[in-house]
Amino acid sequence: MIIPVILAGGSGSRLWPLSRSKHPKQFHALVSAEPLLVDAARRVPASGAFMPPFVITNEENRFGVVAAFRNAKLECQGIVLEPEGRSTAPAAAVAAHLALERAGPDALILIMPSDHHIENPGAFFAAVEAGRAAAQSGLLVTFGIKPTKPETGYGYVKTAGPADQARAVLKVDRFVEKPDRATAERFCAEDLYFWNSGIFLFGARAYLDELARFEPAMVAATLDAVQNATADPMNFIRLADSFRECPADSIDYAVMEKTEKAALVPLDAGWSDVGTWDALYDAAEKDERENATRGDVLLHNASRCYVRAESGLVAVSGVEDIVVISTKDATLVTRRTESGTVKEVVQQLAATRRNEAEQHTTVHRPWGSYETLHLSDRYQVKQIVVEPGAALSLQRHHHRAEHWIVVKGTARVTIDGEIKLLSENQSIYVPLGSTHRLENPGLIPLTLIEVQSGPYLGEDDIVRLEDVYARV
Repeated sequence: MIIPVILAGGSGSRLWPLSRSKHPKQFHALVSAEPLLVDAARRVPASGAFMPPFVITNEENRFGVVAAFRNAKLECQGIVLEPEGRSTAPAAAVAAHLALERAGPDALILIMPSDHHIENPGAFFAAVEAGRAAAQSGLLVTFGIKPTKPETGYGYVKTAGPADQARAVLKVDRFVEKPDRATAERFCAEDLYFWNSGIFLFGARAYLDELARFEPAMVAATLDAVQNATADPMNFIRLADSFRECPADSIDYAVMEKTEKAALVPLDAGWSDVGTWDALYDAAEKDERENATRGDVLLHNASRCYVRAESGLVAVSGVEDIVVISTKDATLVTRRTESGTVKEVVQQLAATRRNEAEQHTTVHRPWGSYETLHLSDRYQVKQIVVEPGAALSLQRHHHRAEHWIVVKGTARVTIDGEIKLLSENQSIYVPLGSTHRLENPGLIPLTLIEVQSGPYLGEDDIVRLEDVYARV
């Protein structure tokens, strides 16, 4: 069986304002009705050919992964937390070490980004099956996409004829950096070139052996990080801090461009890296004027536009080839062909410490979420949603008092040791400095309105005394 490894780091800054560093694109439903991370996991169901996946992410996004798998009712073998991002080659090495521990010396691992779209999962599965025998024989298999246009934003792989009798696997001649326009047009005209998808299938032992030839320090550092990792009941595998000392490099640079064991399986499954709004436009269904929309959108005399309304009505009139993305706290307008430059906008926001670069008005937590409805000088209004059976930490605040009003569900409230049950339309006051906890003992999500008042309302004014999620 194959162990899928889903890489769920990264910020997806080119898809701002929907994707933000503390809630990046893999946690959003960009193409289907479910988040990209869930789409990726459903491609490799934990039965038949595949074992449950490992997900490799970071501390910031760990609870987003938990929520995505919980809401989709999907099984996960472990959520690996990197103390610091070191690119894909070390991540794959960590997965290989874990696979050898869990499944033995013959373990195969399938490395997949969490934020790609594949229109035809059946064709994806067929490609993986085509590469299985090659991976079992010791080859390091990458999956290549036949170019449909002279794309300058992707790396390419040049092939050199069949590597197996069935001609389903091709030999790799070389990997090619992102080309200029003229070179990309030449690649598209030849049958030997494929886009580099960033998806790989290989034996765990074979990958580590090749990596040890070229980057022995990487193998040593990742092995130490795995052997000294810590686990907890929430299925987190925290790599040891020695991982920070690991050299940073991609699978392509560290191994695939140097090894003689590289092979390629063509993947014809409607693949897209959905890396820009223009790429999302290409993947979306369109109307008779080639517009793609999502949400409450009104179009008048518009053509070839991508318009997404996350909050409220967005009306677009008399324009062509533009992108409009509207969220509750930010709006982006850009030409479709220049949507790749959005990353530079995010850099400007980060340089001026704008909160919009990092998170939305809705912030996700392991117990649910909260949304800031209004923020003023000495008071703040939030909507809080607590999932069934979940609980906030036992905590207190130094600078604010709180009023809670239940609008849906049942709340169990503890204040200085006294427990009360509240139902819809009931409220309670949480005095400044009191020790308190909010829980949802019911079977439906608990929704309440919180009014905070005090001289300081920052999220860092929380002293956690007990927390089932091991936060500090």
